[in-house]
Amino acid sequence: MQQATFAFCMILVTIIAYLAMAKVYKRYSYSVLIPVLTATTIIIIILSLFHISYDRYMVGGQWISSLLGPSVVALAYPLYNQRRFLLDNLLPIIGGVLVGASSGMVSVALLAKLFRIDHSLALSLIPKSLTTPVAIEVARGLGGSASLAVVCVMIAGIFGAIVAPSIFKWTRVHTPIGRGIALGSASHAIGTAKAAEYGELTFSMSSITMALSAIIGSVLGPIVVWIFHI
Repeated sequence: MQQATFAFCMILVTIIAYLAMAKVYKRYSYSVLIPVLTATTIIIIILSLFHISYDRYMVGGQWISSLLGPSVVALAYPLYNQRRFLLDNLLPIIGGVLVGASSGMVSVALLAKLFRIDHSLALSLIPKSLTTPVAIEVARGLGGSASLAVVCVMIAGIFGAIVAPSIFKWTRVHTPIGRGIALGSASHAIGTAKAAEYGELTFSMSSITMALSAIIGSVLGPIVVWIFHI
């Protein structure tokens, strides 16, 4: 009974933290205030203050994590709405996804070799731009750490969502295709959430990019590791 109550409290804390930070972000709209970053920071502070371990928190947190898979599947709805546009621009979309997915993994491999990064860390970094469920399986398949891969995915997603507006401004990327592919291939689900701020079409582009990146990345990951002998 106590465990069930504690689990409910952790779920409640997570939801309240997210909703509160989403309200703050809606009011001020600064990139550094994206809810996934600020809410995560608040939860970390709460866990530290009350000396609650990650394992104890996940007694309730696992129920929220279990919704990650269905939420990814739910992205099919905006894709269906924009199906005609996606089919008309299929070649540039696939080309952009291929460049985004491959450059993300190859750059990690090159940096790993250049700076002689620890073998396990390098293998965990390879799938950093894939959506979390896929990144976990790719990291495990490569011999990396699944938990470390999750951290890398979070950092990549948050960083991409924060710097994206400035990069779009500097590089003068204004099209839904360009913005959607950039956010979906570099920052997966967090980037896709950011893409929703630019409209449904950008959101749809980011959604399909994230899905295609997951498929391509699953195949490309082992090839990159083999080529660079990581």
